[in-house]
Amino acid sequence: METNPEIGRSIVVDGIRTNYHDLGDGAPVLLIHGSGPGVTAWANWRLTMPALAKQFRVIAPDIVGFGETARPPGFRYAMDAWVSHVLGLLDALGVARAHVVGNSFGGALALALAIRAPERVGRLVLMGSAGVPFPITEGLDAVWGYTPSISNMRALLDIFAFDRTLVNDELAKLRYEASIRPGYQEAFAAMFPAPRQRSVDALASPEAAIRALPHETLIVHGREDRVIPLASSLRLLELIPRAQLHVFGQCGHWTQIEHAERFSDLVIHHLRE
Repeated sequence: METNPEIGRSIVVDGIRTNYHDLGDGAPVLLIHGSGPGVTAWANWRLTMPALAKQFRVIAPDIVGFGETARPPGFRYAMDAWVSHVLGLLDALGVARAHVVGNSFGGALALALAIRAPERVGRLVLMGSAGVPFPITEGLDAVWGYTPSISNMRALLDIFAFDRTLVNDELAKLRYEASIRPGYQEAFAAMFPAPRQRSVDALASPEAAIRALPHETLIVHGREDRVIPLASSLRLLELIPRAQLHVFGQCGHWTQIEHAERFSDLVIHHLRE
């Protein structure tokens, strides 16, 4: 029988059965995925986890509302709830402090986590990150407005990747099937309703709080990103005192997939400094 690699370990966090991956030894590194339809921690970080796990303990959960983690009936998806879920997971695993790597939506969540609980976060990595206000892109509007079909998923994958060789009908079919598992689309549609500019603004942290961040921060972005504009990372660079920015040319919203080895090397170097 084929096992689903997206299913890792299971732990109950504040009453929510949470799916997470936990591999390697060393300083804990928390990986927070993005918000695409049918997304899971494994789908987002499958190339990053093995590289980081050679030197760190890598913890990659499906955030509440996504992936194989439970979706409590009537749950209100909002930043406070997501931050609470992440802190609850760290508590449940006995992790006092972790480096945090956030992708896109996960970057906004990582930023909010560092602001609300600075003592729980070591170093920060924000990749293709939301977390500051910007006019919503056509790409992000399409991602959050996804309605399930193989052709819609294929169109989204074309928006995500600069390198079209990474995108094929087989991947579109796989991700489409992931997006229609029971409860997936209902929760996803409830999270980012139109007009979706409101959701961009709701993910943003206050500027004064970002300016006060004490954490060493690596910001990473793909120059051709059509989902989160490069301007978002340039703004984060202006605001975060101890920040550095690395931009990949010929790269869309999938830095960790399109430039997997380089991305992992950058992150490892930053976390080991």
